[in-house]
Amino acid sequence: MKITTLLSGAALAFGLAFGTSAAAQDCPRGDLDKRFCDADGDLLADTPTDPAQQIDPDELIFAYTPVEDPAVYKTAWSDFLTHMEKATGKKVIFFPVQNNAAQIEAMRSGRLHIAGFNTGSNPLAVNCAGFNPFTIMASKDGNFGYEMEIITYPGSGIEKMEDLKGKKIAFTAPTSNSGFKAPSAILKADYGLEAERDFEPVFSGKHDNSILGVANKDYEAAAIANSVMARMIERDVIKADQVKTIYTSQTFPTTGFGVVYNLKPELKDKIRDAFFSFEWEGSSLQKEFEKSNEGQFLPMTYKEFWEVIRKIDAANGVSYACE
Repeated sequence: MKITTLLSGAALAFGLAFGTSAAAQDCPRGDLDKRFCDADGDLLADTPTDPAQQIDPDELIFAYTPVEDPAVYKTAWSDFLTHMEKATGKKVIFFPVQNNAAQIEAMRSGRLHIAGFNTGSNPLAVNCAGFNPFTIMASKDGNFGYEMEIITYPGSGIEKMEDLKGKKIAFTAPTSNSGFKAPSAILKADYGLEAERDFEPVFSGKHDNSILGVANKDYEAAAIANSVMARMIERDVIKADQVKTIYTSQTFPTTGFGVVYNLKPELKDKIRDAFFSFEWEGSSLQKEFEKSNEGQFLPMTYKEFWEVIRKIDAANGVSYACE
């Protein structure tokens, strides 16, 4: 099994290897992989109707999107995972993934049950790994999301977007919305700047790498998620005056949290309830995520909340083939 993301114009691709898939099902599925069905039209893989194809693992594996140092987030998620264990009656293990591809591969191959996938990876995780997202983090008053920013460092000579021509710009990974997809579309559509022709693209792997790279003057500019940068400044990883912003986008949905499609329905319900019954006050999760003004899990639908991301993919000529 190979999943390939094709990015026209940028001529970038990555592949993930998996085991043999089940036989194709004769059912409605839209853009989903042939292993899945979408009878209700919500764009998500349905739970298998055959109970023999539903899974009820003794241990549940959880992974958070690899935007920063995984060690930081193992601690941050500890109270939540303890709550999840009580809600489900199962041991829950934190899986510190190093990149988006590894996280998608883990769910696709059955080794990951609960996850938070970054904004740009959600469509690939949904279509090729059977990810069923149902919640995002939001502030206590219900506001949610983040902005993509293009940053540089003081004294770089870059004052506006047009100054990026001829420069080296750091992106995170091809599947990242704020780290690649959105800035690529904006640079081309609004400023006539294309990768390779007008600037040199480099890939750092993660938002914190890009932000640190700019702060340390290793990169002239970078496209990043401002929620990540806010947490890094709050933790004194960088100083606010080490970077400056020359562009801020519209607000995008943040990390989508959910489960793999083939968990038993009653287990899915327990996991969903655990997200919405979690008490943030005084928790390790609050300590970390209040730095980006987040304090609750907000119910959402992939079909509605990720519409803008799917449109960005279309504008970039991105297609997902799960073969």
